[in-house]
Amino acid sequence: MFGSLVRSVARPVCSRRLVHFSAVRLSAEPIATPEGSSAAGNVGPKVTAIVDKVAELTLLETSQLVQALKTKFNITEAIQVAAGSGAPAAGAAAPAEEKAAEKTEFTVKLEKIDPAQKAKVIREIKNLIPDMNLVAAKKFVESAPKVIKESVPKADAEKIKKALQAFGATVVLE
Repeated sequence: MFGSLVRSVARPVCSRRLVHFSAVRLSAEPIATPEGSSAAGNVGPKVTAIVDKVAELTLLETSQLVQALKTKFNITEAIQVAAGSGAPAAGAAAPAEEKAAEKTEFTVKLEKIDPAQKAKVIREIKNLIPDMNLVAAKKFVESAPKVIKESVPKADAEKIKKALQAFGATVVLE
């Protein structure tokens, strides 16, 4: 049973390193196809015969087949990406416009602060931005307008905006 599963062997190359070899499928046992797959009913007998032959290949042979097909038909990775992303974009023009209207990620930007409550804003900025000390937070607040955080979910962006506005800061969500 485990003959066709993954076997791993670690062999010493030098006195310090080990190289990991792995054989995924060692036997030529055909892979079982799931019951009730409706794809076979939609294709012709020629294609079905090819699919049956490919199912009998080992993983290494399948990889070689894919490489040979890519070479024969001059298929590159750039073509695959362009073909994959072009088809849905053309058919889904209306949903794309709706998604643009429903913005989910925002950039939180500090526009200006109330000079009387500058210290409170500095402390809040220090708490919001990890790895920022008090001096850096002071310089950050004094150099407003500045971006506080980018790609923030709407709920978190609203929380940040509300907290800073409580201390007299003007915050914009973009």
